[in-house]
Amino acid sequence: MTCPQNTCLPGLVDDVREQNAPPIIQEEAVKELLKCLDVHKSMGPDEIHPRVMRELANELAKPLSIIYQQSWFTGEVPDDWKLANVIPIHKKGAKEDPEQQLLKVLLLGIGIGVLVREYGSLSNLDKVYFAFPGELLMRMLKLIILPLIISSMITGVAALDSNISGKIGLRAVVYYFCTTVIAVILGIILVVTIKPGVTQRASEIDRMGSTPEVNTVDALLDLIRNMFPENLVQACFQQYKTKREKVKTTTAVDKNSSIFREEPTTTATTAKASENKTQEYKIVGMYSNGINALGLIVFCLVFGVVIGKMGEKGQVLMDFFNALNEATMRIVQIIMWYMPIGIVFLIAGKIIEVEDWEIFRKLGLYMATVISGLAIHSSIVLPLIYLIIVRKNPFRFAMGMAQALLTALMISSSSATLPVTFRCAEEKNLIDKRITRFVLPVGATINMDGTALYEAVAAIFIAQLNDLELDIGQIVTISVTATAASIGAAGVPQAGLVTMVIVLSAIGLPAEDVTLIIAVDWLLDRFRTMVNVLGDAFGTGVVEKLSKKELEQMDVTSEVNIVNPFALETAILDNDETQAKKSYINGGFAIDKSDTISFTQTSQF
Repeated sequence: MTCPQNTCLPGLVDDVREQNAPPIIQEEAVKELLKCLDVHKSMGPDEIHPRVMRELANELAKPLSIIYQQSWFTGEVPDDWKLANVIPIHKKGAKEDPEQQLLKVLLLGIGIGVLVREYGSLSNLDKVYFAFPGELLMRMLKLIILPLIISSMITGVAALDSNISGKIGLRAVVYYFCTTVIAVILGIILVVTIKPGVTQRASEIDRMGSTPEVNTVDALLDLIRNMFPENLVQACFQQYKTKREKVKTTTAVDKNSSIFREEPTTTATTAKASENKTQEYKIVGMYSNGINALGLIVFCLVFGVVIGKMGEKGQVLMDFFNALNEATMRIVQIIMWYMPIGIVFLIAGKIIEVEDWEIFRKLGLYMATVISGLAIHSSIVLPLIYLIIVRKNPFRFAMGMAQALLTALMISSSSATLPVTFRCAEEKNLIDKRITRFVLPVGATINMDGTALYEAVAAIFIAQLNDLELDIGQIVTISVTATAASIGAAGVPQAGLVTMVIVLSAIGLPAEDVTLIIAVDWLLDRFRTMVNVLGDAFGTGVVEKLSKKELEQMDVTSEVNIVNPFALETAILDNDETQAKKSYINGGFAIDKSDTISFTQTSQF
């Protein structure tokens, strides 16, 4: 915020100094100036973003008034808050960072889990009781997913013009698709190079769990069905799932056979009849528990566009969903207080549940391949894309998402991490809320970079265990199937195992071999969830950068002076391009979108 030279500070008049009275900086005037800052300008020398100044106008107005009050006599603004005798809004180091707190909680949970496992003898029932506080945390986070997705999607889409929302949506989908394809290719390169399954055989690894019965065509149709739920209320807690049931077999018998000629039935005629039997199936629709996130997002997307086109008639609904979103985020803040306790028992309980740690040694090379791929994708590929497009430090951006990443590591759910992801993206990385509310829910549903990489590695690993040489065509099939399966994972119940079976079936591998890797899936799932969340976060930064021009146009055409509704509005047309700039004349000074404060001799309203 800059003032031209030879101008007075707001709220001061010349006759005050002539009377030798102490000048008074009006707090309300400072507050009004802060609320008119251009949020799209870069940070100043104090490294405070204009959006922060604008959102904290009520809190900053008083201390800034005191600072400028004291600088009146010296002619200089203090560099330190202490010189102005103002209590800092944020004391560095006074409070532990949430990231450090979560890291300590993670280590504490691991330590407690190892100690209880080594020195305690808990029954299966005791293990359930021990992990109960962690179960409560997961239930709280899952409880908040539904109102968060609905309110954020509707308000985010409704706040955008339909054409702009279409462009933003297209950019987000293109980004998600490209990063997913890159993740799959990276996983294939690593698993073909390292060959973790060549030195082992499938018979050497213990199988765990059961193989889900999955048909690729049915799973694809279920995905499309779930995009268009027939009951919106039911979609809040159930997903559609197709089940195949066998029907009685029919026998195609020739009327000239011995059966119709009343001849004695021999072994040969019985065998011939059995060859003509065909097994028939019937499709039975059923519902399984779980939020149909894909269907809700499609509905909210359409609903938000309609509300945005309704104008003033839809403002009531806009206000309602904005209030719902704000109330939901306040509930999230309450849940954050309980999170450290829940995470300790969640991590410790998972460690106690592991029955055989020997499986980690047998699958060590496979796990190292997956984790290496996830590390390369999250530390090199995604930051490089962000750096090329946004031209800012990607690691600083990633540090701003540290709390969300640690939460994803501990609770292993992109959707359950959404509340924390919203807070980090908006409050720490200062991403426009119109972008986060639109992009993040979609990303948590369809952007699964880590899952796609994992499925590609797992499929080729199982092929190596079975001594199956994959040709180029089969590898391409794995790439396409893993990409499609990861994108549609949210619309398929029990997505982890189901999508893995789909990938295996696509290249002719036995579906039951998925049980070979289930034992370590719970651990790898946490790391790939981190990558999924990081990919969503980088996506908001990339989409915001690419959509900056459209967002600025919306700000220019829709900005209203809320402080003074009677403010004069003027439009200035440049010679080269048309750009609407608004000036507000109030209280003897004018504020325009360039953040320059000029003082005029205009009449007062």
